[in-house]
Parts: sequence; C-alpha cells; structure tokens
Amino acid sequence: MNERLHFFGPRSGETTCIICPGRNNMPHMLDLRITGPHDDDGKALAEIRVEAMRSSLEAIGRFDPVRARERFLASYDPADTQVVFLDDQIVGFYVVRRRSDHLYLDHLYIRPPHQGKGLGRKIVRTVQEEAREAGLPIRLMALKQSSANDFYRSCGFAFVTSDAFDNHYVWNVQ
Repeated sequence: MNERLHFFGPRSGETTCIICPGRNNMPHMLDLRITGPHDDDGKALAEIRVEAMRSSLEAIGRFDPVRARERFLASYDPADTQVVFLDDQIVGFYVVRRRSDHLYLDHLYIRPPHQGKGLGRKIVRTVQEEAREAGLPIRLMALKQSSANDFYRSCGFAFVTSDAFDNHYVWNVQ
C-alpha cells in the first residue's frame, strides 16, 4: 500500500499537520508506505518493539530489553508482518495472525516520536476493514498499565478479560 497523505488534527480548521507539528500552514505531503518486511528486518523490528514498549514496561518494573527482543523474535513470521514507513523511514510495524475464527493483532508498535499522530489508528482501521470483509472479529492483548488500553477502547475494542499482566480485547464486526 502506497499513499500520499497529509495528516491534520481532529479539530475543524486545525492547520497543524499532526505528523509534522512544526509545519503550520505549509502544504506538504508525506509518503506513507506499508509493506511486507525484508528477510533481515526481524532484528530491527525487535528494536522498535523495545523502544515502543519501554515506558510501559518500566512503569511496572518489567523492562528487560533482551527478553523483549527474544520474545518477539521467537514468534516472528514475516508473512504476518507489515512495516510502516514515513518518507522512507521505518516508523513502526504490525503483525496480524489470521486464524479460522478471528484475526489476532499480535503486535502494533509505532516509534515514540511518531505516536499520537494517527498512524496507529489508520493501521487499526485497515485491520478492521480486513476483518469486516472476512466477517471475523479481531482479538488482541495490551499490557495492563499501558496507554494502549485507552487507544484500543477508542478504536471500538471491548474489554473481555485480564490475566496477571495483560488485558484482552475483542472487536466484533458490526
């Protein structure tokens, strides 16, 4: 998927690009690309995961970058992975595992400098559209103390249950 996008904030008439806040009233386009990974991208994606999860894991005293990398790489499957580029810079990635009865959004990480700018929401909408076309729900987990919980609820996901560290959510086709 290749798109030329200009992101404006949520308020009507806002003229600050939410991806490039310093570019007020200046017309510009950003090249957003979402593609499959290259064969050697696994380690770079694991680093993005560590970077994106660091503050949430530190907040609960569980930040261990080696463990975070190893956990990701142990289940990494390029066939399920999409890499997000902005102007030829990798800014994140997501992993959707396709099951017979649901889609599982296993990972969605955006580098901290690019968070809060609409990229994650665009990705979730893309996965929701795939789920809608397949007639399947989406399931996912979020670390209990993570701001991701509010994000997923704002995207229409419903809390299902929790375990020691994670909250479990579902989004049903409507």
